[in-house]
Amino acid sequence: MELLERRVYRGPSLYAHFPVVRLTVDLGVLEAWPSAKIPGFNQGLLAALPTLRAHTCSFGTEGGFVRRLSEDGGTWLGHVLEHVAIELQQLTGANVVFGKTRGEGTPGRYHVVYEYEEERVAEAAGDLALKLLHHLLPPELRPQGRGDAEADEPAFDFAKELVELIAFAQRRQLGPSTSALVRAAEARDIPWMRLNDYSLVQFGHGKYQKRIQATVTSETRHIAVSIASDKEETNRILGDLGLPVPRQELVRSADGAVRAAARLRYPVVVKPLDANHGRGVSLDLRNEAAVRVAFEKAREHARSVVVESFLSGFDHRMLVVDGELIAVAKRVPGHVVGDGDHSIAELVEIVNADPRRGIGHEKVLTRIELDAQAERLMEAKGFTRDTVLPAGEVCFLRGTGNLSTGGTAIDLTDVVHPDNREMAIRAAKAIGLDVCGVDFITPDVSQSYREVGGGICEVNAAPGFRMHVAPTEGKSRDVAGPVMDMLFPPGAPARIPIAAVTGTNCKTTTARMLAHIQKMNGHTVGLATTDGVYIDGERTVAGDMTGPRSAQMVLRDPSVDLAVLETARGGLLRAGMGYRTCNVGAVLNVTADHLDSKGVTTLEQLAEVKRIIVEVARDCAVLNADDRLCLRMADHTSAGRIAYVTMNPRHDLVRQHLRAGGLAVVLEEGINGQMITLYDKGAHLPLLWTHLIPATIEGKAMHNVQNAMFAAVMAYAMGVKVENIRQGLRTFDTSYFQVPGRTNVFDHLPFKVILDYAHNPAAVQVMADLAQKLECSGRRICVLSAPGDRRDEDIRAMARVASKAFDHLIVRRDDDLRGRGSEEVPLMLQAELVAQGFPRESIQVIPDEQAAIDAALAASKRGDLLVIFADMISRSWKQVIYFKPEPRERSTPPPVGAAPGGPVVEPTRLGGEPSGDLIEGAQVIADERGVRLAREQED
Repeated sequence: MELLERRVYRGPSLYAHFPVVRLTVDLGVLEAWPSAKIPGFNQGLLAALPTLRAHTCSFGTEGGFVRRLSEDGGTWLGHVLEHVAIELQQLTGANVVFGKTRGEGTPGRYHVVYEYEEERVAEAAGDLALKLLHHLLPPELRPQGRGDAEADEPAFDFAKELVELIAFAQRRQLGPSTSALVRAAEARDIPWMRLNDYSLVQFGHGKYQKRIQATVTSETRHIAVSIASDKEETNRILGDLGLPVPRQELVRSADGAVRAAARLRYPVVVKPLDANHGRGVSLDLRNEAAVRVAFEKAREHARSVVVESFLSGFDHRMLVVDGELIAVAKRVPGHVVGDGDHSIAELVEIVNADPRRGIGHEKVLTRIELDAQAERLMEAKGFTRDTVLPAGEVCFLRGTGNLSTGGTAIDLTDVVHPDNREMAIRAAKAIGLDVCGVDFITPDVSQSYREVGGGICEVNAAPGFRMHVAPTEGKSRDVAGPVMDMLFPPGAPARIPIAAVTGTNCKTTTARMLAHIQKMNGHTVGLATTDGVYIDGERTVAGDMTGPRSAQMVLRDPSVDLAVLETARGGLLRAGMGYRTCNVGAVLNVTADHLDSKGVTTLEQLAEVKRIIVEVARDCAVLNADDRLCLRMADHTSAGRIAYVTMNPRHDLVRQHLRAGGLAVVLEEGINGQMITLYDKGAHLPLLWTHLIPATIEGKAMHNVQNAMFAAVMAYAMGVKVENIRQGLRTFDTSYFQVPGRTNVFDHLPFKVILDYAHNPAAVQVMADLAQKLECSGRRICVLSAPGDRRDEDIRAMARVASKAFDHLIVRRDDDLRGRGSEEVPLMLQAELVAQGFPRESIQVIPDEQAAIDAALAASKRGDLLVIFADMISRSWKQVIYFKPEPRERSTPPPVGAAPGGPVVEPTRLGGEPSGDLIEGAQVIADERGVRLAREQED
C-alpha cells in the first residue's frame, strides 16, 4: 500500500465541515486481498489495538468494525487504515470519531478521510497506522523492496512507537485546560483559532476577539500575574489584609535557608520563588540536612528560594473566576498503598496500569514516576523500591498533590465552608486576578479556617482545570464555562459578519463592490481577494489571497468589524475554508475552468466544490437563478433564507419564490433603461438604473450589472439600507485603482483600451459582448492568451469566442508556461482561429506578453478599441499608461490648466445628486489614481 498524497483540510471541505486529513493510497496488489483473506492479519491487528473492538463502523453498534474485518471476505485495507488512524489519535487523548474511505476513481486507489484535532498529530497517526498495517502483512504482500530491507532495519516495535506518538501529541495538542475552554466556546457558538504551537488561542473574530494563553486571559492584568508569580510579595499582600498565610522568608543560599528554618521553627517548606506545577517544592522538612537538599532542588527552578512554616493538613485548590468561587478540589500526592505482597516498585506498576492514567496530560490522571523526589521520600521513611509495605500502609511518592506529578483529586465544592469560600474570593481580588487558583492547606475544608486552622500557601495566575473537569472522585465541574461567560457575557457579540463570495468568474469585482458598499456604510472592512488582503481599504498583504490562510488574516485583525472573503476553488480543494461558517454566502456562476485539475473533471464536480460556501452559510445563501448548477445548490443549504439573482424578469422559479415572500434581485426593463430591483417579503424596491453605475460603462458591461446585483442583495441581506446600497454602487467604478485587471478602461489615448484578466471561455465571452456593444469607429483589436494549465478544448473555446468579436487578434502566451511548450498556446489559438474562418492575415503570433501588448498599442489607430487580456496585470497596465502614440495620433490637447498628457477632469455640480458629468469626472479621477498607483508600485 503506497501513500500517494496527503492533504490537511483546516475547515469545511468536500469531505466534512470540520478539520479532516485525506490520504490518497494505492493498494496495489492488496486490492485483491481484503482483510479476511490475509493470514493472521485480523488477529494481529486486534492484538496490537484491542480498543478497535469498540468501533461501531457502518453497523452502528460496538464491535461493528470487527464484523467488517471478518464478514463477507473482510474489508479493504484503505478502510482499515482509516479506523487505525482514528484509534491512534484517540489513544493520544484526542476526541475524534469521523472517517470515511471512498474510491478515488482509479482501480485500487482510495481517498482515506479521518477527523483530527491537531494536524501534525493526525499526520503522525496516519504514518504509524500505515507502518502497523505493513508490519502485519505477510512478506510477499508488503510494499516492493520492504521484505528484503527489513533484515537491515530495526525491528518494528509498535508499543514503543505508540508511546512516542503519545509523547509527541502531548507536545502538540492543546492541554486539558485550554481544551476545556475551547469546548466551552464551541458550546456557546464562539469561533476560535489556535495562534501558535502552544496554548495561545483566539476566541471570536475581528474587533470582538479575546485571547487566552492556557488559563491566562486577555483580560488578566499583567501586574496581577507579576504579583502572583512572586510568592514573597503574594504572602505579604495577603497577610496585610488579615488573610491566613504561613510565615516565610526569602533566601539565596543554603546557609540562609537553614537559618531561616531555625527562625521559623521546624517543620518548614522550601520552594522556588516563582515556579509552578509543584516543581522544586519540598514539604515537612524537619532538619538542616533536609533543608540543604531541598534548597538545591528549588534552585534548579528559580534563583531565589522561599522558606516558610509548614502548615499541617490537606492541600486544596480553590478556583475563583470573575469574583466567584467555582470549584474546590482536595489534592492528594501520588502514593501507593501496601497490600503485604508487592514491593513499592510493583505497586507503582499496578497503579499506573489504571486506564485513567497516561503520559503527561494524555488522560485524566498522570502516571507516577519513581524519580529522585520519590527516592528521597522513601529514604526518609526507611523504604526502598523493593520494600513490601504492610497491608493498608501508605507511602507518598510526591510532596505535592499536583495531578501533573501523579496526584489525585477529590471534588469538595459542595461542602466548602462559607468562611473558606469568602477567604478564597478575597485572596483573588487582593491579587487582582480574573482567573485564580488559591492553594489552601487545612485539615478540613468543610470547617472554617478560624476554627481548625490553615492558610493560603500560594495564589496561581494560570490554574489548571484538569482536577476540576475530571476529578478522581466526586462531581465534574464546568469551570471553563464561567471563564467564557466572563469574556463574552450573554448577548455580547463574538462574531463579525462574514460574506463569502465564490464562482468561476467575477468573484473579485463582486467582493470589491460589496466591500465598498460596506465601507460606505461605516464598517471597517477586511477584504481578501485575488490581489491581496485589504484592511479598511489599505492593502496589507499582496498576492493571491483567496485561500484559508488569508481568510484567517482578516478574521484575526482586531480592527475589522466585517469581512468580505473571496473564496476560490483552489483553496477549497487544497485546504478547505479558513472559517467554519459565513453569514452570507454567494455562488455567482459555475462555468468551465480548471477542469481536469485536482480531481475535478466535470462542471458538476466543480459545482460541488463551490457549493461548500452555501452549505455553511448561516443567514442567507445567494444563488444565480440563471445558472442551473447554482440553482440546484438551494437543496444543500441550511441558511435562514435563500436570495436569487436573475436577469430574466420572467423567471418562473423566482416568481414563485417572490410570491412566497422570498428575497431576490431582478433586472427589469423600464422606460429609462434597465433597473436593478430588490424584492423582499412582498415589497418591491427599485434600486438603481444600471447606466448610473460607473462600473457598468453606461449599462453596457452586463457582467458588471450582474456583479452589482449580487453585491446589492448580499449587502441587503447583511442589513444595509437600500439608500446606502444605492450610494455605494454609484461611487464604485472599475478603474485600475479600485479593481486591478477587471475591465480597466484607459481613455487618454487616441483609441480606447480595456485591460482585463479574463482567463476562461466564459470570461472572454462577457468581454467580447462588451466590445460589441461599445461604439467603435475603427477596428476592434484583441491581445488574446490562455493559461497553460487549461484543457485544450477550453483554450480553443476562447479562440472561438474571440473570432466572432474582433477584427484583429494578437495571440501570445503567459510568462508561466504551466507545463506547455514555449509557443504551444499561441499556436493552438491561431489554429483554432483559422479553423473558424478568421482571416490568417489578421492574426499575429507574438509569444511574449510585453512584446504583444507593445505591438497592439503601436498598431491601434484613432477610433480603435483595444482589448487586452493580461496575465501580469501591473506590468501590462504600466505599458498602457506610459505608451506614447505617434504625434499625429495624439489626443486633443488638454484644456488650460491641465498637465500635458494628463487626464481631463470634467466640471461637477456642488450639492444634490451628481450630474452625468460628475460620474464621468469620477471615472477620470479614478483613472488618474490608477496611474498614480501603478507608478507607486513601479517605484
